[in-house]
Amino acid sequence: MDEIVRDQSAKVSISVVSHKQADLVSLLLSDIELHCSEDSIELILTLNLEEELPFTPDNFSFPIRMIHNKTRQGFGENHNKAFMQSKGQFFCILNPDIRLKSNPFPLLVDCLNDDSVGVVAPLVLGEDNEIGDSARHFPTPFKIVAKAFGYYKGSDYEITEQPIKPDWVGGMFLLFKRNMFEGLNGFDQRYFLYYEDVDICARLRLLGYDVLFNPQVRVFHYAQRTSHANYEYLKVHLTSMIRFFLSPVFWRVQLQKRVCRDNIKR
Repeated sequence: MDEIVRDQSAKVSISVVSHKQADLVSLLLSDIELHCSEDSIELILTLNLEEELPFTPDNFSFPIRMIHNKTRQGFGENHNKAFMQSKGQFFCILNPDIRLKSNPFPLLVDCLNDDSVGVVAPLVLGEDNEIGDSARHFPTPFKIVAKAFGYYKGSDYEITEQPIKPDWVGGMFLLFKRNMFEGLNGFDQRYFLYYEDVDICARLRLLGYDVLFNPQVRVFHYAQRTSHANYEYLKVHLTSMIRFFLSPVFWRVQLQKRVCRDNIKR
């Protein structure tokens, strides 16, 4: 790892992983520079594949640390390693294809002042301002099959201006308290790619914490949908899905939901 700048006072540590996405990263860093300058920010940028960058850390006012991987690592492992280098009170997972048009952190950090909240995420909008499907019920084999055959459509939750507590939120933008992420031992690195976000939200819920989705905070996601276009990524996606369905976490969270439903009926 190349240590560029060390800042002991950072409030929010942002982890970004690039897979030859330097142009997208450059745009994201410019957004952070423009909109988040009043916050104490540090950024850990992991180059999962070696690439030339169209910028230097000196181009930005916030400190940037660089991690150069010799071999490609998985989503969870990359962000877990970045966390070990971070100093902030809060730890943010941020995809390089996210764009910011305002500062998302004050409201999201305020949500984490509630000790019952384990992770918070903003509303994610697509390129045409359509609402992304980033707040969802936990997947089940039946739901996956129904969706594949077109029997399950639409969003799992009605999105208004009010925060909701979904089962899980997509991993393109997640904000944790530092001690919460550390207490979870980060992401489960057995998931190379996909379902890490489902798993970590499930583990939070099993510990009694809420997953919070705050639509008052909005970001934009120019999703590449790699798993739909590339057989290798699709295979990894299916592997992660099967791993989750066979995991104790899946069965325990299904039991928890069933108990909750039974208690409501009573």
